[in-house]
Amino acid sequence: MNYKIIGNDGKTYGPTNADQIRLWIAQGRVDNRTAVLVENAGDWTFVGLLPEFAAAFGVTPPPIGALKPGMASVLKTNELATWSLICGVLAWTCCCCCLPLNLLGLVFGIIALVQISSSPIPQEGRSLAIAGLVLSATNLLWCLGWSVFDVANNQARLIQNFH
Repeated sequence: MNYKIIGNDGKTYGPTNADQIRLWIAQGRVDNRTAVLVENAGDWTFVGLLPEFAAAFGVTPPPIGALKPGMASVLKTNELATWSLICGVLAWTCCCCCLPLNLLGLVFGIIALVQISSSPIPQEGRSLAIAGLVLSATNLLWCLGWSVFDVANNQARLIQNFH
């Protein structure tokens, strides 16, 4: 059986055999999320989902029969990534520095990125998690900066009123 893969550089390689794919896995050139097209298959999937390569990644793939035809390329979006983005947006749109929202956005974003990178079944949402992290972190920094400015301004008023 022959395979074609899409490398990290975006180029298509193959057709090649399973032994070559295993060699590329051992060299770190192919990971469980590398797109692969099996000879005579109608749709691309991921190397880590093929039973003949799953053992090389130390995971058991879902049963092939569990996938509906044409659904192999549909990825689930990580829910925490979505919540990270929602919290980041709400932190900026709500008043009073929304300290709980920006902290939740940071926590959800970090957990989502860890889950996405370590999941044996590929997930989408990396860009959502990063956007949520950026929005939450910048809001937190802005709130901290505003608080420091406010404290310094109040100190200056107290000193001015004292003299």
